[in-house]
Parts: sequence; structure tokens; C-alpha cells
Amino acid sequence: MLNIENYENLVIGSGAGGKLMTWTLAREGRRTALVERGPLGGACPNVACLPSKNMIWSAKGISLARRGMEFGLKTESLGVDIPAVQRRKRLMVENLQEIHLDLTTASGAELFRGEARFVGPRIVEVALHGGGRKTISGDRVFLDLGSRAAIPQIPGLAEAAPLTHVELLDLDRLTAHLIVLGGGYVGLELSQAFRRFGSRVTVIQASPQLAEREDPDVGAALLELFDAEGIEVLLGTKVRRVEGRCGQRILVHADAKEKNRTIEGTDILVATGRAANTQALGLELSDVQLNEHGDVRVNERLETTCENIWALGDCAGSPHFTHVAEDDFRLVHANLSGGNRTTNGRLVPFCMFTDPELARVGKNEVEARREGIEYRLAKMPIAQVLRTKTAAEPRGFMKVLVAKNSDEILGFAAFGFEASEQMAAMQTAMLGHLPYTTLRDTIFTHPTMSEGLNELLAGVPAR
Repeated sequence: MLNIENYENLVIGSGAGGKLMTWTLAREGRRTALVERGPLGGACPNVACLPSKNMIWSAKGISLARRGMEFGLKTESLGVDIPAVQRRKRLMVENLQEIHLDLTTASGAELFRGEARFVGPRIVEVALHGGGRKTISGDRVFLDLGSRAAIPQIPGLAEAAPLTHVELLDLDRLTAHLIVLGGGYVGLELSQAFRRFGSRVTVIQASPQLAEREDPDVGAALLELFDAEGIEVLLGTKVRRVEGRCGQRILVHADAKEKNRTIEGTDILVATGRAANTQALGLELSDVQLNEHGDVRVNERLETTCENIWALGDCAGSPHFTHVAEDDFRLVHANLSGGNRTTNGRLVPFCMFTDPELARVGKNEVEARREGIEYRLAKMPIAQVLRTKTAAEPRGFMKVLVAKNSDEILGFAAFGFEASEQMAAMQTAMLGHLPYTTLRDTIFTHPTMSEGLNELLAGVPAR
């Protein structure tokens, strides 16, 4: 008979939602167990968001140094030390790991490091990393399983041992010619960074524009940026076959605009999407169902098909952002305390950390037209904001969608210097259901990027 140790709360996975649920419930005095197979904190602080932004910032520093004469900096020679870039990133990651361990210990939660697999309803067997097995159960179970880079079924690709963002962010060498499959957030951020480190970069995108879910003017602006930085972009290109071995020689055979083309490089990065880590966990033994995408099937309260089991973050099909997973935690925790929060109507912001940034919240023009929503549009070059002149960062634009028959802000997008900071102000106004005229007439500090909102909103056509 199994020797089962029971906890009031069992959390599987320590990503953004899982760690916050663990720490909060344990601090409330509830007996809580956390199972984690990898580094504490999940992907974001270890192999994804924060490490990538750390290296992107290094790449920006290198880019600014190359523009040194523009800012009055005299340099006789410049070089890039990739091991030094990695040391800076790894020191940050090590510090974050220490913080996560300290917070987990201080919370009073019990940590089990190992692979969890369900063996019954709300019961898991953990294959401990140090050896041995432990069977534990939870009156309530919270799944924060995360996701991984999906490798498309392209002949020869798996055999080429392709890089995902995890491996690329840990290289101690500079890729000579990096071929990037995918023109979404991950592919574009890392393409620009490694080009600035000194790699030759080719981006292959199957759709006819970069960032295919954004408006055409956004895709065009990104294409112009990449062209200016010497990044080759192949749009409308479908990969048929891959030959070779990553780190040595890679041949990508593709169909580009009804022509066959072969691209030769040294390394290949796969950035074509993500898949939830829901396989081989025995979830069916707890009556937890998956949807057609392989995500855990949840309702608007993030409840699974099994009573007293919830799913958070990527594995629940939530938008793949740390800030959304954190809100998943807030939602579920509030409902445990008698609340009635749902995922319906959440206003989710997006930010791509290219340089300059792309930031968006609410509807874009493509979505509004598809949904039959009539709107008024105001758009202006970001160079009209005087702050960009002090920073010598004139590239980009910003635009806002306002309802046709009211002053409701429907959406905002900005591609430019510190775009994410402008977006935060706009998002706050949208959450507060403020008319666009409130921001239009706000006194913003000069010279900041936020004061550009005054001029942008002054351009909204009258009703």
C-alpha cells in the first residue's frame, strides 16, 4: 500500500503563478508542498524573460558604443566578449535563484525537487533528484507546468540538433551565421541581439510579414529596422528540409515566393511557437483533460475538469507572458477567498523588447476590423516627441484607436523609444474607463516620452 503524505495544498511547478501560490498559501499558515523538477522560479528568471532581456541590454550597450562618435565618445577599437556577456547574465541568474530559494524557505513551504507524475486523483509520485521516490497528495492541487519551445516536424530539423532560446542564451561562443526560424517575439528579439554581437543573421518567416498578429504598419516598421541593421529577412518562405548539424554547417532548403532557395549557416534557432509541458504526467489519472492544443482544459476561473485542481500560466493556455501568469495567481487566490474573478475581458499588454520596443494594449486595427468595430484613428511619428531628440532615437510611431461614437480608448500601439512606458499610462486609463480626453489634457513632465500622448490624442478626429 502506498505511503502517502497529505498536504492541504500541492503546487506542481514554481513558475510565476506556482511560486506566488506556494509562498502565499504557506505564509497563510496552510501546509503546502511545492514540486519543481528544474531551477526554482521556472523559465522566466532562469532561461527566458530575464536572461534574454539581460543579454538584449548588453547588445544595446554594444550598439550604443558603436554609435559612440554620435554621443561624443572616442573609441579606437571595439570588440565583443561573449563570455563576459554570459558572465553578467549568469551572475544575475544565480542571484535570482538564491532569492527564490530564500523566499521558498522563509514561506514555510516544503520543497521537493524532482519529477512529478500523477498516480491517482490529486496524488503524485515524485522521482526525487537525489534518488528515491516520494508519494504526496493535496486537498487542492495547482498546476504550473510551463511550456517549451516547439520543434516543428520539418525533415532533418530534429537531427540537426537545433537551438531553442534556452541553448542560444547559454552559448559561450558567437554564432557565425544564425538562421532563425520564426518572426515572432522570441525570434525577433534574439535576432537583433545576436546581430549586434556580430553574428550574421537570417530570419525565415512563413507568413508575409514579421510579427504576423500585428498591424501591417508594425510589420513594415520591423522589416525596415532589421534591414537597417543588416539582418536578412525572408518573408513568405516555407522550410522544406534541413541538413547538417548545428554549430558546424546548416543547410536550410526552402520555398520562397515560388522559388527554391538554400540558405547556408552555422547555427539554427527554432522560434516558431511553444507547447505546454502537459505530456507524460499522468494527468488523466486525476481526470484532468487537455484541449486540442495540448493545454490543460480550464474554465474562466482556471478550474480544470477535476474538482480542486487549478491550472496557471502557459499550461492553462493563458497568453505566454509572466505578467499574465502572475494575474492567474491573483485570480485563483482571490476566488479561494470567496472572490469571483474570471479571465473574461482581461486587458493584457504586449511588449516586444526589440530596440526600439514594440508595445501594444487593447485592439489593433486588424482585430477591430475583423470584429466589425468602428473606430477613430490617430497616428504620429514618434520623432515628434521631443524626448527622442535628446536620446537620438527617432525611429518609429505610435497610434491609438478610439471608439467611433464615444471617447473610449480601444487600443494603443507604439513602436519606438521607451514605448512600454507610454503603454502603461494608456493601459491604466483604459482600465479606469477614462475618456481619451483625460490623457489628452493631462500635464505630463517635460521632456518625457509620456508627454507624446498629449499630441497623439489631440489628433483624434472629432465625433
